[in-house]
Amino acid sequence: MRKLFIILLAALTVVVSACSQEKADSVQNNPDNMQEQSDTFVFVKGGAVIDTKSNYYGKGVTLANFYIAKYEVTQKEWTEVMGSNPSEFKGDNLPVERVSWYDAVEYCNERSIKEGLKPYYNINKIRLDPNNKSEYDKLKWTVTINEGANGYRLPTEAEWEYAAGGGQMSKSYTYSGSNNADEVAWYWRNAGDKYLSGEWNWPIIENNHNKTKPAGDKKPNELGLYDMSGNVREWCWNWYGDLDSSSGSFRVLKGGGWMGDVSSSELSYRGKFEANGQGPDQGFRVCRGG
Repeated sequence: MRKLFIILLAALTVVVSACSQEKADSVQNNPDNMQEQSDTFVFVKGGAVIDTKSNYYGKGVTLANFYIAKYEVTQKEWTEVMGSNPSEFKGDNLPVERVSWYDAVEYCNERSIKEGLKPYYNINKIRLDPNNKSEYDKLKWTVTINEGANGYRLPTEAEWEYAAGGGQMSKSYTYSGSNNADEVAWYWRNAGDKYLSGEWNWPIIENNHNKTKPAGDKKPNELGLYDMSGNVREWCWNWYGDLDSSSGSFRVLKGGGWMGDVSSSELSYRGKFEANGQGPDQGFRVCRGG
């Protein structure tokens, strides 16, 4: 009996060892390690845009596969990487806000370095970007893409709309995940003490104590992504202008926010702001791959 127990124990040791080696090989062969981040990232299968509400529908646009964060970058995530918190409304699980486009790309690189990934952006803070036509942006950092890098980045506007619209699972909703804004979005009517009616009015919004809400409290979209309509507006990589503009005065913001009218929460809505602009309704989410 003792001999049989020793044989079984030896066999079990071999199996466990083999499983551990298989896991080690898997991690080694998958240096990007996205499988371990499946609780915070969603794999978006590429393809043609089938969302009829998208600005890219019928334009012959085809997206490659990519990963995108389930949630907007939270203050906890931001602070762990950047060491400080610029947000007006404080809370670990609230989206970070009051971050400029420059802040967002810098976060992407810093987080990549922290996690042993190759930074996606080349950031030159000395050379003024000749493509930046803004008269109000005095920074005008030159930011270019480090081709082949596996680090974090901002989604392109096309990727953002494609993911917000449900990718290949799209049901062509007006908002990200629903035709009813209140199901999926925090915006000016529902982001305060009580539900507001009437016309958009800033004093009423302010007196209602409207603010950002914890990530993921509303219904997700078809891909399991949260807050792509409402809460905070999200920076994208692109210049504002034509859908393929290579220069401009503004960068694109998508999704609307807690102080915005419901129309800005529509996934097709195109917001804009100077790259150095900051506001209590401006945040972002990150993606990788593609």
